[in-house]
Amino acid sequence: MDGLVILDKPAGKTSHDVVAEVKRILKADKAGHTGTLDPLATGVLPVLINEGTKLSPFLVNDTKEYRATILLGVRTDTLDITGEVLERTDPDVRRDAVVRAVEGLLGTRRQVPPLYSAVKVHGRPLHRWARKGIQLMPEPRTVEVLRIGVDEVDLPRVAFSVSCSKGTYIRSLCEDIGDILGCGATLTALRRTRSGSFSEEAALLLDGLTDGEKKTRLSESLIPPAEAISGVKAVYVDASLAEKIRNGHQLTGSEMRGDHIPFLVQGDMIKLINLETGLVAVAETLCCTEEMIPDSGTMPVARTLRVFKSQKMNQP
Repeated sequence: MDGLVILDKPAGKTSHDVVAEVKRILKADKAGHTGTLDPLATGVLPVLINEGTKLSPFLVNDTKEYRATILLGVRTDTLDITGEVLERTDPDVRRDAVVRAVEGLLGTRRQVPPLYSAVKVHGRPLHRWARKGIQLMPEPRTVEVLRIGVDEVDLPRVAFSVSCSKGTYIRSLCEDIGDILGCGATLTALRRTRSGSFSEEAALLLDGLTDGEKKTRLSESLIPPAEAISGVKAVYVDASLAEKIRNGHQLTGSEMRGDHIPFLVQGDMIKLINLETGLVAVAETLCCTEEMIPDSGTMPVARTLRVFKSQKMNQP
């Protein structure tokens, strides 16, 4: 069983907990996810299974979307409501100031990951150092807020929605809002509504089901590896060529003649698919479409990035 399932992570569980449960229920050899959600958070968590784990490099950079609720006038050490309260104030702010503060986060910014986070420093997650009373300062990273807007203001609570690049900490954005307003703020609720092309409408909520029911739901909802990267252009290969590629062969121009794909440029990704055995490989083009099929057609036109084993057994 290989591919990807989209889960609706419940509050109170870590992303690792959810992945471990899926791995156990499906008796998978390997499993992983494409972006950590804190225990407080709920929502879209893509879980990769067996050969699907090789898709991680092509999914982790996907844009994420969230709905967040913050409490103004409270600062905590974890930047969310689960942490120790460091300061309480009576927020004296107006709605228009809140809107300006939230919308002012739009664009590219340098962000320091929270001390209580999974970012590793000296080989260990920051939260482990912090819980030992050791505060290490991680390197700031560049993140981008692509879209952000206020959904509701019911002071001292504010709800907003945000679309952002990978690695953006919503808790840190909440802290920024509190700093801008001068009263402090902490995150009280967070839901990931989208991860790349996967939305909350397609996410499975497994709470309350038996292991047997969970296995059935997961098996029925499994997305094959080729479909999991739906935005990548497909090149179809026969069984003989699929076997060659799985053994290290690089796709040539002559082998592309049956699948001329317009508008490809150097550096684009393509997925090589065999109709019987599924996703064969993901590759990066070495030239544009016009150069792919010269008369000789014997030079490699793509560099293989990941090779996938046969998915013949992808049946529930």
